Amino acid sequence: MAKLYFYYSAMNAGKTTTLLQSAHNYRERGMRVLILTPRLDDRAGSGRVASRIGLQADGIAFERGADLQKLVGDDIAVHGELDCVLVDEAQFLGRAQVWQLSEVVDALRIPVLCYGLRTDFRGELFEGSQALLAWADELSEIKTICHTGKKATMTVRVDANGFALQQGPQVEIGGNERYVSVSRAEFKRIMRGEGRIEPLQPDLPLA
Repeated sequence: MAKLYFYYSAMNAGKTTTLLQSAHNYRERGMRVLILTPRLDDRAGSGRVASRIGLQADGIAFERGADLQKLVGDDIAVHGELDCVLVDEAQFLGRAQVWQLSEVVDALRIPVLCYGLRTDFRGELFEGSQALLAWADELSEIKTICHTGKKATMTVRVDANGFALQQGPQVEIGGNERYVSVSRAEFKRIMRGEGRIEPLQPDLPLA
């Protein structure tokens, strides 16, 4: 039975790697998948989904206001039967788009696997993540670790000197040079201004 899945985590947990592995698993069994990615995240090129360890694949870039149910339907009309839809950076979905994806599951009976962050650099839910947490059939956390050795559940946006930023737009595209995943306790400490965080090594080349 088709379901709506939400795989969530902090930064650097391997969400995109897991998405690409899922796509590969379907394809090696002769099944067709559709990968969707927000147009605003063009670090690897528009419509290109790439992980930090070098895996990558072509997808379809969508705008914030796009009707994703229609997009999927149009793809089926052109290319035929579809076995799975995978969505990268799902935190950037709008509430209406999450509902449209639920219609892909319920009306078209196609499983939809969404991968994204749960919260932003201030510890607040993204719109897409909030809707997925409310409506997904299955929720699964992809785990990563804080530099303290504890499980990382929060993401901090840092400046060039490693100090946490507490203000700014919710959406600001960046990688290891801008974001660090930390435990809740470390998030509290850093956001109180008690020290800095050493950014991770720059993202690996996408090759």
